[in-house]
Amino acid sequence: MMTALDFRSSAGEASAASSKGTVSLQERRERHPARPVPRTCSLVAIICLTAFVAFTSTGHSAAAAPDDADAILREAASAVAGPREGTLQVRYAYTIAGMTGTRTSVSDLASGAFVDADAVGPFERAFGYDGSIPWMRDLSGANTPQQGGDRVQTSVNEAYRRANLWAREDRGGASVKYVGRETEDGVILQHLIIVPPGGKPFDAWFDATTHLLTRIAEEWQFFHARMFYSDYRRENGVLLPHRVTIDPGVGKEHYETLVLEEVRLEHTPRPLAWYTCPKVEPTGMGIVDGKASTVVPFRFLNNHVYVSASVNGKGPYTFIVDTGGHTVLSPKLISEAGLNSFGKAATSGVGEKVETSGFAIVHEIAVGDVRMHDQPVIVLPVYDRSIEGIAVDGMVGFELFRRFAVRMDYGAKQLTITRFDAFAPPAGETAVPFVFYDHLPSVRGLVDDLPARFDIDTGSRMEVDLTTPFVERANLRERYGNGVSMITGWGAGGESRSSVVRIPSLTLGSVRIDNIVAGLSEAKSGSISDANYEGNIGSGLLRRFVVTFDYSRQVMYLKPLSPPPPDAGQFDRSGMWINAENGGYLVRSVAAGSPAASAGLAEGDVIVTLDGEPASPEHLSDARTLLRARPAGSKVPVKFRRGDADHTTVLTLRDQV
Repeated sequence: MMTALDFRSSAGEASAASSKGTVSLQERRERHPARPVPRTCSLVAIICLTAFVAFTSTGHSAAAAPDDADAILREAASAVAGPREGTLQVRYAYTIAGMTGTRTSVSDLASGAFVDADAVGPFERAFGYDGSIPWMRDLSGANTPQQGGDRVQTSVNEAYRRANLWAREDRGGASVKYVGRETEDGVILQHLIIVPPGGKPFDAWFDATTHLLTRIAEEWQFFHARMFYSDYRRENGVLLPHRVTIDPGVGKEHYETLVLEEVRLEHTPRPLAWYTCPKVEPTGMGIVDGKASTVVPFRFLNNHVYVSASVNGKGPYTFIVDTGGHTVLSPKLISEAGLNSFGKAATSGVGEKVETSGFAIVHEIAVGDVRMHDQPVIVLPVYDRSIEGIAVDGMVGFELFRRFAVRMDYGAKQLTITRFDAFAPPAGETAVPFVFYDHLPSVRGLVDDLPARFDIDTGSRMEVDLTTPFVERANLRERYGNGVSMITGWGAGGESRSSVVRIPSLTLGSVRIDNIVAGLSEAKSGSISDANYEGNIGSGLLRRFVVTFDYSRQVMYLKPLSPPPPDAGQFDRSGMWINAENGGYLVRSVAAGSPAASAGLAEGDVIVTLDGEPASPEHLSDARTLLRARPAGSKVPVKFRRGDADHTTVLTLRDQV
């Protein structure tokens, strides 16, 4: 799950740079080539590009530029003949998510290295790049390197623009294509597509008369983002847009604005170490009595991990444990705890809808003996009771895992939470390295023999969801068949639908797992439509293991359960999706030609009893397990209501994949 304030974090601090980062940027300073700038954004982290910087000489032409890429950039270069070294510091008034604050952007003009620091409402966050590894500081204060997904490519693009490399004779080594002229509000614009070395394509529009940049468009994760630049004025000899509007691609109500307040040009460059990820361990959590470790039992329902929690001394509440999410409290819990919600952000997940969320500050969240103090939280309904059969009051995710090593024993149904300084790698277990794609661990592996990058998402109920772009690019429907088209999940953004197939094997690092149920995504939007990774691994697969996460060293450890869960590798044998609604189990979807369809069940029917048991919400997970785990050929009596009439039928289970 992602949220608008995830994208950029605030308040950059100086820190020691790695020798690699320093060398690569120093070489760049000397040669002035285009440089790969890894860029990190989190769901919400994605909306945070900073303004293009234009340096003006006094004598640029006002004539319309010729219609070819080189001529357009030559004209632009005559309007940007400014300093190529030094440090530019710009402060903006910043409006985002219904809150106001400031952004301070510091950029190295030769290399494009940068730190953006935001202070918005009660929150601070930062995003930076030192020439080697991009990083972000989230709202909770954790500094995290970003090397997964498109973070490197978007950072390459960002540095290219910050160093103004398109104004140089060799265009910074970029591929530049002229698209054509467009007219917008009576202004003639010249449209280019630019691909920096190591970056990804982005679109740029220049005013044909002034030759100034007016707009950028770029794909960020699974969003089509746009940045609009206007009100150019000179500050200390530097021509800058005094207004920047950011469209993160989630609707006009979530636009962000930057209004320039102050500019400072330092002719002496800052050390490149200044832009490196701060080596400060995150704070705000601990274990009571200073203990090194604690064990927390969990319930495993609907392939989800649930723990008991209290908030500001009230509870118990039920929280899902989700590596794919953040700390979230439901509006109902916020009200019961006497807290106030503020702000308005866009949140997205596996579904195709964009939800609106708010924020709050919580004095204390307790999970077992773990205490989280003064934590920023997202205010958002986690799961409706109808989806899980139980009330889900909140979520713990990245913020917890970023501060402790967490061992998830799906067999014993317990979490072991250990301070990083007391954690030792588990003996005899397979280490799988990962990088961060925003807040998620990203692991390299294989789908059969196809290279793939996987997000590790304990909040997903599936074994693996393969992303729409990967499915199409690798022709997976031709390879595995169309499977059965069904609803396979329900989360932030609503339902997700896939064509479910069986694949022979999947590999995470060096660990091969056989007999995999995979969803071939049909999503046109949402996180499963992201072209920057190939698959999302859920608890449906992870439950075959004891899984240990060490975010401090970026390693996941896997130990196979022996024996494995009896229904490992099995998929629903009914062909229907049910939720706990309308006094029973509401049939939300029935796959064509499925056992449910053969039994006469249809969307909108309400199951009253299943296998002789009342269809009660608290047994929804058991009902779903029954429909998956009972052997093919099993006959399950069903009593259901359609309209005002009651009916009975027998559901004969059959393998769907």
